[in-house]
Amino acid sequence: MNYQSTLIAVTDMEKSRRLYQDVLGLKVVADFGANVTLEGGIALQTLDTWKSLIQTDRVVLPNHAGELYFEEEDMDAFCKRLGAFEICYVHGLLEHSWGQRAVRFYDPDGHIIEVGEKLEAVVLRFAEQGLSPEETAARMDVPLDFVTACL
Repeated sequence: MNYQSTLIAVTDMEKSRRLYQDVLGLKVVADFGANVTLEGGIALQTLDTWKSLIQTDRVVLPNHAGELYFEEEDMDAFCKRLGAFEICYVHGLLEHSWGQRAVRFYDPDGHIIEVGEKLEAVVLRFAEQGLSPEETAARMDVPLDFVTACL
């Protein structure tokens, strides 16, 4: 047994495909029309096909029970790029208590997408700001070994 992908139901395949390709930079691995598999283990399935496969009409969109999580090395550049698209935000760029910056927004069907700064990039940012490895580990609440490995 091995995990293959996360499937999300979409109402407009082309609109969803454009967001995942153009905003998040994912490449199409396979396109079967009603199902498009993207790199990284995400599959888009048309809502009507999904309903027929699970034999129900009770699919609720949007559903705020989870999110798709991505990481980005350069959050400033990514957020600037986001400005070129029509995005409905859960929240704009914010910094969590451990120092990682993140932005959350909705895909065309209300699925939440989080793009978070890579933790390695957070470590480097704190080092550039003059924090010692020990201060960085304390600030981020991570082991010192993780911080030193990133440096």
